[in-house]
Amino acid sequence: MERRRLANAYLSTVISISLVLLLVGIATLLLLNARSVSNYFKENMQVSVLLKPEVEETEALEYKAEVDSLKFIRSSEYVSKEQGIAEMSDMLGSDFLSVFETSPVPISVVVNLKAEYVATDSLDLVTGALSSSPLVDEVVYQKSLVSALNQNIEKITLFLGVFIALLLFISFVLINNTVRLNVFSRRFTIRTMRLVGATKAFIRAPFLGQAVLQGFIAASLAVAYLGVILYVIHEEFAQLFAILSLPMMFACAGVMVCAGIVICVLSTYFVVGKLVSLDKDELYY
Repeated sequence: MERRRLANAYLSTVISISLVLLLVGIATLLLLNARSVSNYFKENMQVSVLLKPEVEETEALEYKAEVDSLKFIRSSEYVSKEQGIAEMSDMLGSDFLSVFETSPVPISVVVNLKAEYVATDSLDLVTGALSSSPLVDEVVYQKSLVSALNQNIEKITLFLGVFIALLLFISFVLINNTVRLNVFSRRFTIRTMRLVGATKAFIRAPFLGQAVLQGFIAASLAVAYLGVILYVIHEEFAQLFAILSLPMMFACAGVMVCAGIVICVLSTYFVVGKLVSLDKDELYY
């Protein structure tokens, strides 16, 4: 009966710790992938290079080849007049050309920049380089969107950092209380070991060993929970999953395992140390 009670207490402790570590893992995953998410949005922002009306297709393709060789270009796409007209028709209606004598839609090259160049100061240099060709009529991008994007990313990263710090503190308190209750249930065993002359280090040793195992099992369960969540994301939101970096996922799993073991060991160390020092009368309170 006693063994069954201890087994149930141990199981409930492990499950409680694993759920707390799951929250830590999710927040850590978001923080570690904050740069990947930021880069994803930056690299999907498009800059349109509008060429002059008289530019021919061969000249435009030569210009595109020059653009592809620039160090800040991630990718580029040639947009012919026909493609441009089709896109405008989708937005404005098929009869939008009826008000013009000639087609106002020029050949253009749409470029995506490398993430590190999507900043207000860098974009000034980028637009200058793109518009230096005599074939270019205008370089268009949403400057306000770039400023808002960079400001919001900085705010989100700061918020995540504060949130994770707070979550780690809460996690330590919750796990510490859970471990404390588990160890406290065996306070009389600790007292008996103390009475027969066992040292603090000797008494702590088996509890610390159990804490390592407990932390590892709880963290492994938390990693499994997180794996299931990521699998669902992969199946339902494949594009969102593509933003996440695989090495960062493994790093997150490592953080969860280390956090589980370290917090359990530290909590057990201090709780056992305190129980060893209790008087006989204090064991009942």
